[in-house]
Amino acid sequence: MRPLRLSSRRSPAVRVLDDHELPQALAVCAQDPVASVLAASRIEACIAEPLQRGTGQVWGFPATGPLEAVCWAGANLVPVVPSPDAEILDAFAHQARLQGRQCSSIAGPADAVLGLWRRLEHAWSAPRDVRSDQPSLRIAGDPLIEPDPGVRHATLDDLDDLVPACVAMFEEEVGYSPITYSGRAYTQRVRSLVTERRAFIARAARPVPGPVPQPGERTGEIVFKAELGAVTSAVAQVQGVWVDPRHRGRGHSEPGMAAVVAAARSEAAGIVSLYANSYNARALAAYHRVGFEQVGTFATVLF
Repeated sequence: MRPLRLSSRRSPAVRVLDDHELPQALAVCAQDPVASVLAASRIEACIAEPLQRGTGQVWGFPATGPLEAVCWAGANLVPVVPSPDAEILDAFAHQARLQGRQCSSIAGPADAVLGLWRRLEHAWSAPRDVRSDQPSLRIAGDPLIEPDPGVRHATLDDLDDLVPACVAMFEEEVGYSPITYSGRAYTQRVRSLVTERRAFIARAARPVPGPVPQPGERTGEIVFKAELGAVTSAVAQVQGVWVDPRHRGRGHSEPGMAAVVAAARSEAAGIVSLYANSYNARALAAYHRVGFEQVGTFATVLF
């Protein structure tokens, strides 16, 4: 498919929102809390802590009058377009071209992400990957699986083991190490998740259950982990789900996810969501057994 080519004329259809307009942006996000959780979490953080404004901008459409769509522009570009149409996507694409690529990904509902990318691909560098089919799942009740009682909040005492587990998950999922450019920044990100009580782990029991441990395994090591990567007043989105490859097939994933769901619904938000690649059939089947149901489709363009 040939990319859409836009005129170089500056589009008047987008405005960069001021602080007093951020509640209006949240009202746009509230039309679909699960689909908009990535952007809404950043906007809520900017309202709660104005210093967070330095981490990105919120673009609004149209340039004047009530907002119809918004886009978070920071480390990730996240469009929230409740009724996607060419005019809105053209406007956000113009703004993105004027700013230049400063994000590591474009992420969110597939129709908006892929429509935006078609308008940018001739102007921006080639991506590492385009993941066009990522089922978006949610659960708004108790998990259908008994939670693993061994899953708990990670503490700073766990950090030396948790950071390598997070790096391993990232490498497996994205294809390169997150510490390639700044190991210190990545470690700080993991530390923040721990101090905010948004990181969950389970360690191997004593003795290790199931098959005889393989060489290199040890009791007490992290065998399951997950984080709440984006949290709003309505939705907690689970990210970074990982089971140590040496412990897969031993029944950690489903009870572990059930424990994360139960904790998130009790402590963070009534709805828990996540998204996964469509080809990861085993993970999707596990999430469905826990009680998640598909409510949409996400897409991610990775740079």
